[in-house]
Amino acid sequence: MAISEFERLVVTPRRSELTSKTMADQERLRVALGVDDAQPSSAAPEDSTTAPGGHSPSLMMLVLLATLGVLAYSVFLLNPRNIGDPLPYALVITAETILVVQALLAMWTILSSSYNPRDFAFYHAQDRLHDVADIIRDGTEDRPQDWTLFLQDKPVVVDVFITTYGEPLETIRKTVTAAVAMRGRHTVWVLDDGRSDDVRDLAAELGARYVRRLSSNGAKAGNVNHALALSRGDYFVIFDADFVPKPSFLVETVPFFVDERVAFVQTPQVYGNLNNVISRGAGYMQAVFYRFIQPGRNRFNAAFCVGTNVIFRRKAINDIGGMHTDSKSEDVWTSLMLHERGWRSIYIPMELAVGDTPETVEAYAKQQLRWATGGFEIMLQHNPLSPRRNLTMDQRLQYTVTATHYLAGICPLLLLLVPPLQIFFDLTPMNLTIGTGTWFLYYAGFYVMQIAIAFFTLGSFRWEVLMLATVSFPIYTKALWNAICRKEQSWHVTGRAGRATSPFNYMVPQVLFFWFLLLTTAVGGWKDWNDGTFSLALAWNATNTLILGGFLLSATREAREIAQAARAEKRASRRARRVLGDRPAPTEATASSDLSPTGGAR
Repeated sequence: MAISEFERLVVTPRRSELTSKTMADQERLRVALGVDDAQPSSAAPEDSTTAPGGHSPSLMMLVLLATLGVLAYSVFLLNPRNIGDPLPYALVITAETILVVQALLAMWTILSSSYNPRDFAFYHAQDRLHDVADIIRDGTEDRPQDWTLFLQDKPVVVDVFITTYGEPLETIRKTVTAAVAMRGRHTVWVLDDGRSDDVRDLAAELGARYVRRLSSNGAKAGNVNHALALSRGDYFVIFDADFVPKPSFLVETVPFFVDERVAFVQTPQVYGNLNNVISRGAGYMQAVFYRFIQPGRNRFNAAFCVGTNVIFRRKAINDIGGMHTDSKSEDVWTSLMLHERGWRSIYIPMELAVGDTPETVEAYAKQQLRWATGGFEIMLQHNPLSPRRNLTMDQRLQYTVTATHYLAGICPLLLLLVPPLQIFFDLTPMNLTIGTGTWFLYYAGFYVMQIAIAFFTLGSFRWEVLMLATVSFPIYTKALWNAICRKEQSWHVTGRAGRATSPFNYMVPQVLFFWFLLLTTAVGGWKDWNDGTFSLALAWNATNTLILGGFLLSATREAREIAQAARAEKRASRRARRVLGDRPAPTEATASSDLSPTGGAR
C-alpha cells in the first residue's frame, strides 16, 4: 500500500536533528584530538541525490589534467619559434586565446563546485515548513497543495507565475496542472501575453488565475512586473509555459529564504524532448553548465537566474525596482542588479522541473540570438570589471565570463578560414619546428582533454554538441553586431505554436560556407595528390566540411518533415471546408486587460 504525503511528513526523520547530532559528534571528536578548526564545518550531511557533480574525485583529477594541458598548449602557441605567417597566426591566436581563457575560468569554477548551500538553517527551516497540527485542523491531510508554508514559524504567501506567449494549449495545460498540484499552499497565475481566450478558459478550468495585459512592453520581464503589481505574495516562482514542475519544488527551495540575504533560488533547466539532432545538441550544450558551472558559482555568490524554474523574494526584486526590462536577457541582468545590491543567490543542482529545448533550426537560432545578445550587452554596456560596479572580484570575473562566453561561439568562424589560407595561398599559422607527434601532444592537451571532460560529464561524446558549436558562428556574430548597434531584439519563445518555416531561411551563411569549404577540400586534395603528400590543412578543412555537411543534412530532414506536415494540414483543411461548406472560422476576441481572481474572464 502506497504511503501518502501526509504519512510521509509525519514519519520522516527531521534532518536538522540528525545534522545537529552529527555536528555535536564532530565537535567532541575535534576536542578529543585537540584540533582547533577555525572554519565551521558544513552542517548538512552530504546528499547523493542533490550534491554537485564536482564532488567526484575522478572529475576533479580530469579537470586538473585538462588545466595543465590548456597551459601547455598556450605556451606552445606563444612560443616565438612556432609563429608562422601573420594573417593565419593572428586568426588562430585570437580564437585560441578566447577559448583558452574561457576554458581556464570554466575549470576554475568547476573545481569550486564542491560547495553545498544546504546548511543547518536550511534543514531546520525545511523540517518546520509544515505544521502537522495545522494540517489536521484544516482537514487537508490528502491535499498537500493546501498545506500552509511556514518560515521561522510565520506563514508565507507564494505566487507561482507561468508566463505564456502562444505556446500550444496542451503544453500549458501540463505545466499549470503540475504547478497547481505542488506541495505547499500557493496561488498559480497564468500570465498570458499571447492574449488567448482558450488559455483564459484553461486557467479557469484548472483553478489558476489569469492575467492579460493591454501591451507587451518589457516582454517576459514586463509580464512578470505587471503580475507583481496585482499579487501580494512574499515570494514568487517563475515557470516558462513548457517547464513542468515537480511536486517538491517549493519544499526544496523555500527553506533557503530563512536567510534574509537570499534573493532567489535557481534550479536547473532539464529537458525531456531530446528526440532529434537539434534538441539533443542544444540540450547537451547546457548540461555541463547546469551540472558543474552553476554549482561552482555558489561559492562566489555569482550563480545567476536563467529565467525559469526559479523562486524570488519579492522584497529583493522591489529593492532593484522590478525585473530588468531593458534587455531580452532579463534573467542575467536582474541577477547582476541583485548582486550589485548585496543580495545572495542560491543554485541547487536538483531536477525540479522538466521542459523543452529547441527542436528546430529556427527555434535554436532565435533562442541563441537572444541569449548571446543579452550577454554581449552586459559586456558593452555594463562592464562587470568596472570599478563602479559594487561586486566582489570573484563576482566580477564570473559575470565577465558570462558576458564574453558567446565570443567563443565566434571563434569557429576564425578557425574555419585558416585551412583555406594555406590551401589557396600557402600561408601557414604555425612554423612547426617539432615533429607531428609532439605537436599532437600539445594539441591533444587542449582539445582532446575537453572532449574527455565532456565524455565524463555527459556519459559519452556528443557529436551533436560539436556540430552546433561549430556551425553557430553566424548567430553569435549577429548577436555581437546587435549589441554594438543597440538593435532592438525581438522576443521569441522556444515552444511557441505557429507555422514552422524552412530551416534554410536561418542558415544561409552555413550553406555558403559549406560549398566554399567543399570546393577548398577538392582543391586541397588535388594539390596534395600532385605533391604526393597529405597536409594537415586538408584534414582540418575536410573535417569542417563534414561537420557543416552534417548540419545541412539534418536541416534537409527537418525541411522535409515541415513540408510533409504542411501538405497534411492542407489536406485536412480541404476536408474541413467540404464538411463545413467553406464557412469562415470564428475570430479571437480583441485583446484587453483581463484579470479574474477565480481564473475566468471578468
